[in-house]
This record gives sequence, C-alpha cells and structure tokens, in this order.
Amino acid sequence: MSLWSRTRNTVYREITRTAMELFLERGFDATTIDDIAAAAGISRRSFFRYFGTKEDVVLGDLIASGDLVREALEARPGDEEIWEALRNALHSVKDTAFDEPTMMKIIKMVNETPSLRARSIEKHLQWQALLTPEVRRRLGADPADPSDVRADALVATVITCLDVAADAWTRCGGEVSLETLFDAAAAAVRAPADVDIADRPRTAPSRTASPG
Repeated sequence: MSLWSRTRNTVYREITRTAMELFLERGFDATTIDDIAAAAGISRRSFFRYFGTKEDVVLGDLIASGDLVREALEARPGDEEIWEALRNALHSVKDTAFDEPTMMKIIKMVNETPSLRARSIEKHLQWQALLTPEVRRRLGADPADPSDVRADALVATVITCLDVAADAWTRCGGEVSLETLFDAAAAAVRAPADVDIADRPRTAPSRTASPG
C-alpha cells in the first residue's frame, strides 16, 4: 500500500472514530457534518472527500465487508455444505474496529434511526448481489434460469439470520455470543439446499370454481 493510501486510511479511520463518539454521545440526528468536521479538525469539504453522507460514516465499511465475505466464501472447500460454507465465510470476517460494548451501541443506534436502518437494508441487498453468484455456482444452478430462486433465497435468509442474531446480541448484552445466536437463527430456518427443482411446474395450475 502506498504512503498516500496509508495516510488516507488513517484519516478515514480517525474521522470515523470521532464521528462515532459524537453519534453515541449526542445521537445520530443531533450530530451535524459540521460538528464532525470541527471535532476531527478538518473542513466540511474534506469530510466529503471521504464520505458522501453521515450514514456512510456508520455503514460505509459494510460493502467492503461484503467483498471480504465473498472472497472467504469463494475460498471455502468446494464440497462443503452450502449452509456451512456461508456460515464459515461470515464468521471468518470480524469487525475489529470497535470493542463489543461499542458495537452493541452502534447496532442499537442503527436499529433506532430510520435513515440508518434504510441504508443498512440497502447495503445488505448489495451483499446479496455479491454472494449469490457463488452460491448459484455451488448449487449447480443454470445462470440463465431466472426461475431458480434457491441461491437468492439462501443468501437472503443467511443475511436476515445475521440481522436477527445481532439484534438479539444487543438485547442480551452479549451474554450469548453472536456466533451462537446466528447458529440458532439459522437452525430455525435451515433446510436442504439441494432440492431437485428440474421438474417443477412452470405455471401454476388453473383453479376451477366449485359449483354452488
């Protein structure tokens, strides 16, 4: 990594740390971009060189994490069961930027702030777009068949299980690990992914109204 890149990353992390402290102290909506810039010792213009919005300060790393999960999934053994491959890929990527108590506060803030919640859902959809192609490949799905929804459903379910686990993790104050809660959520919905759908009907059968 070049000196310029290292310097940029250092500034990015410092702005993020400063902004998070303000968000958790004052509240997300009560903290302005000018507040963040002043506390970080930068200009408003400099802030926008690193972030497009306040929401990006909180959730901007989520896309980068999605790329890491995709790479981890692609590196899993080819014969690994698909649920296990997704689970192991997720568990291999951990956010070490904040300690657990701070992460709990951030998750709570995201859940309680409509603009952050909406952006979080948007980022998760981008995660789904990143992970689905590899899952389709592992399932042997025909890329040209838009009616094969198995991979999309699996990835969407895994991401939802991660959200459910994170919510529960904050509610129980970390007494149960995030990994354990994710495994419990996944176990509740898990089903074999290799269902043969080659003979599925292409259209729903028509219904005839009963007399009377």
